[in-house]
Amino acid sequence: MKYFLLVGEASGDMHAAAYVSELRKRDPEALFVGTGGEKMAQAGVKLLLHYDKMAFMGVIAVLRNARQIRANFRLVEQALMEEKPDELILVDYPSFNLKIAQFAREHLPNIRIVYYIPPKVWAWKTHRIHRIARLCDEVEAIFPFEPEFYARYGYSCRYIGNPTLQAIESWERPNTPRENRIAILPGSRKNEIRNCLRKMLHAAKETKLPISIAAAPGIDEAFYQPYLTEGVRLEHDTWSLLSQAQVALVASGTATLEAALLGCPQVAVYRIITSRWLGWLKPFIFKIPYFTLVNIIAGKQVIYEAIGPKFSTNNIRRELKRLLEDDAYRQEMINEYNAIYEKLKIPVG
Repeated sequence: MKYFLLVGEASGDMHAAAYVSELRKRDPEALFVGTGGEKMAQAGVKLLLHYDKMAFMGVIAVLRNARQIRANFRLVEQALMEEKPDELILVDYPSFNLKIAQFAREHLPNIRIVYYIPPKVWAWKTHRIHRIARLCDEVEAIFPFEPEFYARYGYSCRYIGNPTLQAIESWERPNTPRENRIAILPGSRKNEIRNCLRKMLHAAKETKLPISIAAAPGIDEAFYQPYLTEGVRLEHDTWSLLSQAQVALVASGTATLEAALLGCPQVAVYRIITSRWLGWLKPFIFKIPYFTLVNIIAGKQVIYEAIGPKFSTNNIRRELKRLLEDDAYRQEMINEYNAIYEKLKIPVG
């Protein structure tokens, strides 16, 4: 069997690498090719394109990199025709992956298409669910509520477990106590780091505690240098940092779930350029009341979301103070983390 994987960002690279390892156990002679990063390459995938040439987020970034994006499409389409894989595995990254899936359906009629980590149609752009069902032979979800959501529309979806949970369970956690230190996880893309990190640092510095910034894979250390003032250091082992820090400031995304599963109390943040209009637009765009995976999985607010119009130094500072000084509040958050863990580890459907 030959598998073609499409990955466009760092978290997908990590999850796809684990996915490849599982496929290889069942099929030791399998061949793997596709787009992704270092972790996939280490797992034995022949990389055609690194995700650092694909991870463009936001209208402005897409417009600025339109030529590169068009080149990426041409490269992948040509590679599909040359490689003629038995199975195409899409990993998140829907704007790119769904177009390639359409191309594969039209030009390689015998190919099997699997969507592993499908787009969050339960949160927004729900109309995509029909296109996913039409193009894909199987949808493999990583959240236990997704099969029920697909079933409402008459489609099939299978929960196969959460890769973040599985990776953390197999990770050897350092046996050290938590330090009076604040972890900052400002995102995996340069644009979101630029948009979030200065305000995160400003709020964290007011606590007078040491600060550690988690470096994103694929971003050069020099990029962080302007932020590394006195009392601020850069860390390359994010999970060790989260397992040892007292609290964390986390850019909304998979990292909020990582912090929860590693038991680190947190504040979620994100700057949205059109945040002034977010309160009015949210009911029309988003189908759920929360932005972060932690709160979505719990079905209630477990962590504070300083997102959009709430992304302010004062809001972050107030929540940090509460997490550092209110033991009952911290413990309540950790108890909710444990409940999330139990939800994720039980496959349904």
